[in-house]
Amino acid sequence: HAAWLGRAAGCLLGKPVEKLPLEGIRALARATGDWPPTTWFTARGVPAELLAAHPWNRRSAPTSLAENIDGMPEDDDLNYPLLTLLLLQRHGRSFTTGDLARLWLDELPAGRTFTAERIAYGNLLAGVEPPETARRRNPFREWIGAQIRADVHGWTHPGDPAGAAAQAHRDAVLTHTGNGVYGAMFTAAALAVAAGGESDVHGALAAGLRVVPPHSRYARAVRLGIGTARTEGDFDTVVDRLHAVYGDTHHWVHVLPNAALLAAALTHADGDFTRSIGLAVSGGWDTDSNGATAGSLAGLLAGGPDALPEHWTAPLKNRLATSVPGFDRTGFDTLAALTHQEALRP
Repeated sequence: HAAWLGRAAGCLLGKPVEKLPLEGIRALARATGDWPPTTWFTARGVPAELLAAHPWNRRSAPTSLAENIDGMPEDDDLNYPLLTLLLLQRHGRSFTTGDLARLWLDELPAGRTFTAERIAYGNLLAGVEPPETARRRNPFREWIGAQIRADVHGWTHPGDPAGAAAQAHRDAVLTHTGNGVYGAMFTAAALAVAAGGESDVHGALAAGLRVVPPHSRYARAVRLGIGTARTEGDFDTVVDRLHAVYGDTHHWVHVLPNAALLAAALTHADGDFTRSIGLAVSGGWDTDSNGATAGSLAGLLAGGPDALPEHWTAPLKNRLATSVPGFDRTGFDTLAALTHQEALRP
């Protein structure tokens, strides 16, 4: 339950500043005296000239600022966990990548897909079979999309990081290759260890690293994030160092800079929920996706919904909006119960 709530809260925190440059995110939060973020972004008290220079994300601002949040608005970072839940309900743990492809064609509106997922969806419509769907004319195949789909695979494998990673791999290869797939495996394994209840955040990150090739660019990015966070007391300095490495060479949705930032934020926050999502979002790049994954892991480690600060959970009003059939306005408590059923399935 706390993992679903944490994922939603972290995602929602990052939504109004998605696509903004780092200096814009910092300026907007500092204008209200909340840096790094410890609560929702707000336009109240922000000078008009600053809002003109760094406008909120156009699509998200009407539903993701402190003054207008009314439940969890639709976002692909929540749609994909819902689809994974559907996948497990229909096919169990033995699902194939082909099962996932057919589920997408049946239940996922094409207009709700982006980057690698949209390319793979188009390939499916053209008759291409997975895993070729990930490879054909897909310049986004090492972006973050598969990583944001991994949570339910981890949540339903408590204490079994290898099983979670294997399941996430079958999901990821529909749309991604190489480091894009490793991101899903890393995230699922880390969440599986956190769900087992016998590790802290550092152990969870270490478990994630154990399931990806140690010499891969993904593993190097995670180690860079962890190492930088351990040696720098000021997180803004951590972020500046990561941006110096990746800012000029990688798109803001590529999995590598976001993996480094996510690992750094979780390491620096040391398990604290508010700091985990606040630091993940404060670093820029894919703010809602990083906030979502950080919130998922920190929520699991918190242990239960009552352990999460109320100012993060109350505005969610125990419901989310989605275009995934059968789930619109479903409560997070219901989603938690359904997920728990899949965790118990042999």
